[in-house]
Amino acid sequence: MAARIPGRPSRLARAQYWCYLQFRTNEGDSRTAVNREEAFVKPLPFVWPYALVFWAVYVWAFLPEWKVVRGGVEGVKSADSKDGGSLRVILGGMWIALLIAFGLAFVRAWSFPPGARLPLFAVGVVLIFLGSLLRRYCFRTLGQYFTGDVRARADQPVIRTGPYRLVRHPSYTAGTMMFMGIGLALGSWFSFGLVTIAGIATYLYRVMIEERALIQAIGEPYRSYMKDTKRFIPYIV
Repeated sequence: MAARIPGRPSRLARAQYWCYLQFRTNEGDSRTAVNREEAFVKPLPFVWPYALVFWAVYVWAFLPEWKVVRGGVEGVKSADSKDGGSLRVILGGMWIALLIAFGLAFVRAWSFPPGARLPLFAVGVVLIFLGSLLRRYCFRTLGQYFTGDVRARADQPVIRTGPYRLVRHPSYTAGTMMFMGIGLALGSWFSFGLVTIAGIATYLYRVMIEERALIQAIGEPYRSYMKDTKRFIPYIV
């Protein structure tokens, strides 16, 4: 049997040291996995059975919007279009905001408190639903005058019935409700703030373009209507 060289670790010592290194490595991997899990959270729209409720309402709410958008896309191609790029601003701004909002909803640091996630999810889904109902009411009230792009004719009447008795742009109020609902359902402060601000900003730009076109086309009847009503919320704004 060969004599062990003084100062050289024995096989047993080397084996013990290797086991120690493996233990430390596995412990580090476990801590990394735990930290990763702690950093992220799955939003309720991606958790069963809440996902079924959210996506059913989401698809139902946005399905009729595609027809409006298609008509608007065709309308802006006209040489005398009065849209001023507002359709591109709404579509581009909101899709970018939604893409970011859905992605960052997984970041736990910005998520709602655990006890508030489910109640606010329910509020969000209800907002999407009610916003879509209001949009459909606006579709029916304006009829042929509801378009995806900005259009105005001299012979166009000023509609003062339905929700237009109270505000000038109830469909944009409804759209903002829908986007706020998405932000709440995602359970993230960042997502909620982002889609809310994006919705308000893009619709404000549309309103400026639209009201200018309507004043130029209709004149005094629309100016009188503006004096009698607020833009989005009755008696407030």
